Amino acid sequence: MTDGPGADSDDEREPADGEATDAVPDDEREALLTIAGGAVITAGGVSGQRALTAATEFFLARGLGPAAYGVYALAWRIAQLLSRLVTFGSVPTLQRYLPEYADDPDRQGVVAGLAYATTLGFGAAVAAGIWLAAPRIGALTVGDPAFPPTMRAFGFLVGLLGVVMVASAIFRAVGSARGEIAFNKLLRPSVRLVGALAALALGYSVGGVAGGIVVATAVLAAVAAPLSARVTGVVPSIRGVRKEARRFYDHAAPVAMSSLGKVFQNRVDVLLVGALLTATAAGVYNVVLVLIAIAWIPLLSFNQLLPPVASELYADDRVETLNAVYTSVTRQIVTAVIPILAALVVYGRELLGLFGEPYVAGYVPLVVYLGGVFVGSAVGATGWLLMMTDHQYARMALDWLLAVLNVVLTYAFVVRYGLVGAALGTSLAIAVQNAIQVVLLRRFEGLWPFDRTYLTPLAAGAVTLVAMRAIREVVPGRAAVVVGAAAGFAVYAGALHVLGVDPRDRLVARELARRYRAALADLPGR
Repeated sequence: MTDGPGADSDDEREPADGEATDAVPDDEREALLTIAGGAVITAGGVSGQRALTAATEFFLARGLGPAAYGVYALAWRIAQLLSRLVTFGSVPTLQRYLPEYADDPDRQGVVAGLAYATTLGFGAAVAAGIWLAAPRIGALTVGDPAFPPTMRAFGFLVGLLGVVMVASAIFRAVGSARGEIAFNKLLRPSVRLVGALAALALGYSVGGVAGGIVVATAVLAAVAAPLSARVTGVVPSIRGVRKEARRFYDHAAPVAMSSLGKVFQNRVDVLLVGALLTATAAGVYNVVLVLIAIAWIPLLSFNQLLPPVASELYADDRVETLNAVYTSVTRQIVTAVIPILAALVVYGRELLGLFGEPYVAGYVPLVVYLGGVFVGSAVGATGWLLMMTDHQYARMALDWLLAVLNVVLTYAFVVRYGLVGAALGTSLAIAVQNAIQVVLLRRFEGLWPFDRTYLTPLAAGAVTLVAMRAIREVVPGRAAVVVGAAAGFAVYAGALHVLGVDPRDRLVARELARRYRAALADLPGR
């Protein structure tokens, strides 16, 4: 973790900034710049990932038609859910222990070896289970004959995605945001897009599309693992695995159970839409989730390097610094997400309409779901911090408690309200989970992110929402999206400037700007 170029030069600071940021302790400053630097890289990578995902969904929605696309969407979402479980908690465990074992490469290798072996074992079990269960799942959900072969193909995809996730997690755990972004955020959706487009170009329908995606992902998985070992120096090994396994699974097992609970807590909506509604409704809801994924970008970006930083601070018993970093990072997440939420609320109908007129029916579910996104972003990395401060069992118990409650409520909501009910159940689950987790963090570790500085982005967001809404009334059609979003973001930046930005946020912005200006200046030909 390093400061940006010019960070030690007091002569280059504006007086106001210098006075404000000199008060920031060095360790807090270092952590903030590390996390924010990773967030900048991650934001670009995640934005690219979302663009590639949206492009894939656009071509498939147009190429397959609503019913066949609904079959694909349900099978794809089920595969995604299972991919969250296939690593059996290995990804967070890598974040927890690789930084701690930084001075012991052999021990790091054993942890990585356990992660790969665990993922491959569970991947094989998932593929076998899906092969047997696919006809029954199809009968209980969309009832389309194309579903079983599509789902069976995606069963093989789950383990392959797990391998890519583990390789990416190793990059992330050693502080390399670029490596994680390259494989997990850019190459993974890229090969999916290529596989899908190749299948469509060859005239295949939904089953062929699934097969094309599996083949393309297999190539990526074959490259990811050895390249990760070569670049990071963390070489997977099973020597001494018995000695390390107990500690590894003591952390991984409750995390895996938490992940399973979160499937029922945050993703039961996908399963219930497929089971209780139509294939077309499943396709509409999938497009809603594509737009929702855009709103999660700030949280995902800042959470990229926060886990290893938090693990290091906690291991060194620097809890006060950890709390200060948590507060600043969470405020920055809120500042970044508010204009995105405003744009999706105001222009959601036009954005959904890009995929086809039937998908505009997802607007109200989109807005309802965004409420949960706001709460989840407003409390920051509560789940990660519980795991990085060794409270993984508390999180597991909470995940399962809320999972049971969410299944019951979401079922009732979907039966009564349809797609809106699916979004309402998930949004409530996200809000309740994060509210409880932030209370637990305060109770266990004294961590609390909220102070009066949060009012600044909230006030600026209210002004932005009004401005975007006014532009929508004046500018007709889809042109309002481009004009309104650009003008709205400008209004938001201006409102923040007038209301005042926190000194730590100015520090991060200034130092990162210096870092990237210096990098650009060093490019050949400049």
